[in-house]
Amino acid sequence: MRRKVAFISEHASPLAVLGGVDAGGQNVYVAELAKYLSKMDYDVDVFTRWEDANTTQVVNWLRNVRVIQIKAGLIKYLPKEELLQYMPEFRRNTMKFMEREDIVYDLVHANFFMSALVAMELKEIMDIPYVVTYHALGKVRRIHQKEADKFPIERLEIEEETALRADKILAECSQDKEDLCTLYHVPEAKLAIVPCGFCPSEFYPINQSYARNYLGLDPDERIILQLGRMVPRKGVDTVIQALSRLKTSNQKIRLLIVGGESDIPDAKLCPEIGRLRKIAGELGVASFVTFTGRRNRNVLKYYFSAADIFVTTPWYEPFGITPLESMACGTPVIGSNVGGIKYSVKNGETGYLVPPKDPEALAAKLDYLLCHKMLLKKMQVNCLRRVHKLFTWKTIADSVVKVYEEVLKGREIHRSTPVYQLQNSKVQLKKIK
Repeated sequence: MRRKVAFISEHASPLAVLGGVDAGGQNVYVAELAKYLSKMDYDVDVFTRWEDANTTQVVNWLRNVRVIQIKAGLIKYLPKEELLQYMPEFRRNTMKFMEREDIVYDLVHANFFMSALVAMELKEIMDIPYVVTYHALGKVRRIHQKEADKFPIERLEIEEETALRADKILAECSQDKEDLCTLYHVPEAKLAIVPCGFCPSEFYPINQSYARNYLGLDPDERIILQLGRMVPRKGVDTVIQALSRLKTSNQKIRLLIVGGESDIPDAKLCPEIGRLRKIAGELGVASFVTFTGRRNRNVLKYYFSAADIFVTTPWYEPFGITPLESMACGTPVIGSNVGGIKYSVKNGETGYLVPPKDPEALAAKLDYLLCHKMLLKKMQVNCLRRVHKLFTWKTIADSVVKVYEEVLKGREIHRSTPVYQLQNSKVQLKKIK
């Protein structure tokens, strides 16, 4: 018998174009997990906020996977930091859709704190259990971003209560689990570590010469790749600063930076690109840095395969999918020794871990790898072995299903008409103005 699960992902839709400020790893997580669960006796409806009036509310995305676009505020893009006020409408319209479709889900999988808030209310009203993947934690964000964090302070209280009331929480790595235990006082028994993954049919090694020719890149340069969202916390400035410190003077070096708000790197649409260009100019390395702009997901494997080394140096990272995708293409990773990166990258075997905001340490590791080609080749083999053993989406989906079944085991799912009456709660959607 197929089970019905509702994913809630208010700002991160599987339909979104990746690479923008609010479109990244969570979109991939939701899309890929839904895809693989649909092959494992689960029908998945992904509830996300309706942003494009030119699309239909219900999108039959894949076999056994629908994307349900829920009206919450005006049907247009809004930054995720502004969405909390619309969550009462999101919950109401989600319930109206369920009533209209005459459907009750066996389980809700919430993604991000606002989705967890909706899931918590649905549990109170309709007795549907929920699990949550937070993808990022407000208390951790405030430690690193301080006054630059634009989320409302209510986020912290919402995370505390939704964690308390969740049936299970999926931590994405050991650091995520530790943060939930120490900062949110979540009992270990409520936590399961389930990382992100990659799709082997989407990311795989391509001959480097072929990949460079396909992308129009110089076949003789040593290419350092940085790929991801263009926001300050991703630490791309650290990579540019490290480039200016490289001592490998006998090699032609190119730093390739992929990402942005448009296919052409436009500082007006993406101010971070303008800031990074200025840094490169001030350090005298602008001629060695190429900004490509945003790229479609189907060509990313060519960029990973064309590179000698992939670098990702965020200040903090709940998980980070790009290191997995790079390793799946056989490209070693130098990454910040934080969060999910220190979980996925095996230091000294599939790349190196360095402190965040430390261009000297990054430059030293880049120099070392660029000068030791045999070690680089050994790491390429190690990368492929590690990701295929631990991080395919099939493996991840198997782990998620185990958590779902643990939650559902012995629990009676009521299919009768629910009583629409909210219980007392420290945080309620109807109280958020």
